[in-house]
Amino acid sequence: MTAEAGRASVPSSRTPVFCLSEVEVFQDLSEQEMVDLAARAPMRTVAAGTLLWSPHEPQKVLFIVKVGSVRIYWISPEGRRVTLAVLGPGALFGEMELIGQRMGEGFAEAQEPSVLCLMSEYDVRTMLLSDTRIVTRIVTGLGRRLAEVEQRLADTVLKTAPQRVAAVLCRLAAAARESGLFAQRGPHIRLTHEQLAELVGTTRETATKLLGELRGAGLVTLRRGGIVVLDVEGLRAVAEHWDYGRPRRSRHGGD
Repeated sequence: MTAEAGRASVPSSRTPVFCLSEVEVFQDLSEQEMVDLAARAPMRTVAAGTLLWSPHEPQKVLFIVKVGSVRIYWISPEGRRVTLAVLGPGALFGEMELIGQRMGEGFAEAQEPSVLCLMSEYDVRTMLLSDTRIVTRIVTGLGRRLAEVEQRLADTVLKTAPQRVAAVLCRLAAAARESGLFAQRGPHIRLTHEQLAELVGTTRETATKLLGELRGAGLVTLRRGGIVVLDVEGLRAVAEHWDYGRPRRSRHGGD
């Protein structure tokens, strides 16, 4: 299913200007500049599971996530989907060599109902790269993404599986807060056990076991189709040091 096929009606309150106004790379623009840019950046609301980008149907377009989350994954020679990243609000992705953004053999799929802005190569060249304020923020954002990848690689070597799971949940909880994805008790991360395992470099069985331990420690609770973080500070402590003998208890208690 393509982005157009997954398109849904856009609520009247979600105007193109609204779509761009809270994205970090555009925060330095004036209201009129935002209006001009919004006219060139169509907004799409897509359903969960919508395929946004495929190497089999390449398109030179820059996607900007406003609401929701997008999963970037590869397909292994055996046909298994391997999650590379989960992008939240403010993230850029797509095939746009002008700003060093490439998808390669990666696929992009909406993890949940999401709102995105789309920009053509011409618009990126004439409207983004001509503004040093936007260029600076794009470079900063790409640098942050690279740093996150390097950190994940370092974690794979230096941290245990429990620490890697906790670190990923901390990062995704922060993204969930930014997008307003809250359950009654904390940030709601829409991620399956298998996708979490792919992100941290372990098996689904191990990820399920570790989530059970974190749940028992009162740090998370598990729901159908996702994970609710109850204690971010507790997870951060686990990411730094996991004591199996004395698991940290959250002030929220068990589920």
